[in-house]
Amino acid sequence: MLAAMSAIRIGNCSGFYGDRFGAVREMLTGGPLDVLTGDYLAELTMLILGRDRMKDPRRGYAKTFLRQMEDGLGLALDRGVKIVANAGGLNPAGLADALRELTAGLGLTARIAHVEGDDLIGRVDELGLGKPLTANAYLGAWGIAECLKAGADVVVTGRVTDASVVVGPAAAHFGWGPADYDQLAGAVVAGHVIECGAQATGGNYAFFAEHDIRHPGFPIAEINADGSSVITKHPGTGGAVTVGTVTAQLLYEIGSARYAGPDVTARFDTVSLSQEDVDRVRISGVRGEAPPPTLKVSLNTLGGFRNEMVFVLTGLDIEAKAELVKEQMTEAFAARPPAEVRWTLARTDHPDAAVQEEASAFLRCAVKDSDQKVAGRAFSSAAVEIALASYPGFHVTAPPGDASPFGLFTPGYVDAKLVEQLTVVDGVRTVIPPAPEVRELEPVPAPPLPEPLSGPTRNVPLGLVAGARSGDKGGDANVGVWVRTEAAWRWLANTLTVDEFRLLLPETADLPVTRHVLPNLFALNFVVSGLLGDGVAAQARFDPQAKAVGEWLRSRHMDIPEALL
Repeated sequence: MLAAMSAIRIGNCSGFYGDRFGAVREMLTGGPLDVLTGDYLAELTMLILGRDRMKDPRRGYAKTFLRQMEDGLGLALDRGVKIVANAGGLNPAGLADALRELTAGLGLTARIAHVEGDDLIGRVDELGLGKPLTANAYLGAWGIAECLKAGADVVVTGRVTDASVVVGPAAAHFGWGPADYDQLAGAVVAGHVIECGAQATGGNYAFFAEHDIRHPGFPIAEINADGSSVITKHPGTGGAVTVGTVTAQLLYEIGSARYAGPDVTARFDTVSLSQEDVDRVRISGVRGEAPPPTLKVSLNTLGGFRNEMVFVLTGLDIEAKAELVKEQMTEAFAARPPAEVRWTLARTDHPDAAVQEEASAFLRCAVKDSDQKVAGRAFSSAAVEIALASYPGFHVTAPPGDASPFGLFTPGYVDAKLVEQLTVVDGVRTVIPPAPEVRELEPVPAPPLPEPLSGPTRNVPLGLVAGARSGDKGGDANVGVWVRTEAAWRWLANTLTVDEFRLLLPETADLPVTRHVLPNLFALNFVVSGLLGDGVAAQARFDPQAKAVGEWLRSRHMDIPEALL
């Protein structure tokens, strides 16, 4: 009977807090949908919302979503489209109340439900989670599913996994149960593909020049009763949906082939992709396993204060000029130096440049301290005071400013049975039971490698044959690398080892690097532990979310077989 049910068509309108505002209207008017989802939460977003809540306990949710609903809720109701979003952040009940007020003010009738229970801030001592500003467990899809089955038109949640806003509607539509692991895993994979919006339709794509991505459409997952799906987009919208764009998103911010969640562990080494038609990619074959016994917890703390100055070094003697500034600044705050001082010299200068900017390099000094004054005016004033007594051509990219607070993200883990997920529909609160079966995560055995590809080579950029996408998980970075032919896979799998990866990216030379092999996707995934320090909120690195590490890797030269070129 389930096999005969029609596919559920789930679209996405947001990949982060601040994504394209008009996407809600675009998705609701661009073609048929059953459900419209939005992902508004990230590690950094939870810190931002935590600071909002400190100022006003009634806040703590994504205000953008509320403004989008002012324009889009009536459209959704007219078209029979359910809306599911994690925009509730730290205050899903508050967002639900605000939506009810909005609905009444617009003269509409809608059932607004919310899911809560993820917020553990009141139990951090009991659970041994330290003294964070925010503490939120990653909940799963069953609360969303129950709200939809109870007739909700809009469901807002706090911290659920990104894919849960897709898995919940699919589970409700098809009547899946907690033990339908393969179906759930298939929906998790579909959810992972569309959760970041236009990244599945050509945005941030390594081979971007192959498609018109000036205004890519947002993705849609047509999910079937067996968990298989087709990724597509509304007709006439920009961008593209190809095996390549879907592969790129599958590799985004993952670790091993076991992709663990609160409801199911999806096996990414079983994912099969095929181009069914133009802008239609089929995902099939996904296998699932029981989820792990613990839930991940997002913990954010205020780490202190940070500041930075960027000195412009122009023309000759760049290295000597940089050393002079370092010595002068070190002497200036010798009496009370900041707790952390990081210098970075970016050699963007070119010899004999016809444009001044092309003759300039940038010396960045970033500082952190628990004392706002030390990281603030004491630091920036020191930079100003040497302005007429330093290297020739002294200037900076921005005026000195006060220090700003920074945060620290750390993952925690708690027994899933200790977290109570609740749904609230029409004032009725219902407890969602934890997973009836769990399974400890185990390493996936390394698959056999294909026969190496031999022949004459040329030393050229890796990106001529390989795509990449990179991202962050706390202080770690992942770099997914894939190729598009079996011959290229024979070369990549045998050549891009951990040692070679470290040689190509010297920043990783002294860090733990783990390689995961995904032959089904012609892909490798490298996880670099500690590359991002304390995570994006701490701003420890030039590219704090590792968004462009993959492109850096693609720009490095390797000896690539001529047969692939």
